[in-house]
Order: sequence, then structure tokens, then C-alpha cells
Amino acid sequence: MQTPVTRSRRIAVFCGARPGVSEDHVAFARAFGYELARRGRDLVYGAGGVGVMGAVADGVLAGGGTVTGVLPRSLYERERGDRARGEIFVVRSMHQRKALMYRLSTGFAVLPGGIGTMDELMEVATWNQLSLMEKPVVVVNHRGFYTPMLAMLDHLVTEGFLTAQERGVVRSAETADEALDLLAAPGAAVPAPV
Repeated sequence: MQTPVTRSRRIAVFCGARPGVSEDHVAFARAFGYELARRGRDLVYGAGGVGVMGAVADGVLAGGGTVTGVLPRSLYERERGDRARGEIFVVRSMHQRKALMYRLSTGFAVLPGGIGTMDELMEVATWNQLSLMEKPVVVVNHRGFYTPMLAMLDHLVTEGFLTAQERGVVRSAETADEALDLLAAPGAAVPAPV
């Protein structure tokens, strides 16, 4: 019998607590969440009740999925934790937030967000690179939002600071369907670097 911590249906979504300047970010997040639930997957997220974060949770709930939020006490008010959806874990620090989100999830999708989203993405990529975990990471590059960041990762390979295999830890997709296919594919867990 598996404990809730190792449930294989949970995908962590890293994204912003702000809506961004384009209404499309929120609409896409809601549609992504709905498709995630439609495919029988549940959500782990930063528990913000607004912006892209709130929209993805709304989409999962509308699709019949379950939502697990994790946030530090210091952000409970700032990110409108009172509007968070589903089961909520309030932890002491950002480090505990990220560690619990990583433990609760079997894979990671990255939607539009800011510095916190980049931090989460780079940390799970690093943990995979160092073989601390082997879980798929997919950047959802809807309408080219992450094209500059993906180009930077390619530049790191060109400059010799990242191997091609290590670069492969961060996969990308342009649509929700493509991203969810990558997260569910057999062998989706990232192979340990050589």
C-alpha cells in the first residue's frame, strides 16, 4: 500500500502567483489544469489562490481532480492562502515548501511565472542532474513564453557548462497535451547522467 507521499498520480506545477500581462496565461493555466485532471492526474502546487497558480488549481478542480497546496506561513497572506484550493500544507520555510512539493510529486510541469518559478525549475533540474531524484521536468512553452530561457540552456551546452544529456533533463512542450504526454510516457523518469 502506498502512502499519500508517494502517490503516482501527482504532478507539481510551478507557476506564478501573478496573472501576467496577457490574459492568455490564466486561461491557458486553467485549461492545462483541466486536462491534467481529465487524464486522471492530481495537482501539487504552491497553494496560491490567485494568478496563474489559482487558475491551474481551478482547472484541476473543474476537471474532477484533487489539489494539494504547499506554502510557507510567511506567504500564506501574501499569496492569498485563504483562497487556496484543496488540501493545504503550511510549512515553516521556502526550503520545506519545495522539498515537500518534490516529495509529493512524480513529475513537474512549468507554466508562466517569475523568479520563484525559475528557482523551482532550476532546483528540480539540478536534483535530477545530481541523481538526487529521477523525475520528468517539462517546461510548457506556450506561445514561446520560455523560448529565451530554453535558448539560454542551449547556450550553456555550447559553452561547455552543461552536457547535452544534462540539458535533456529539461524537456519542453508547446501544448498541454504534449507536456502531459511527456510526463506520462514510459521511461519519463530522467536517466541519471553519465
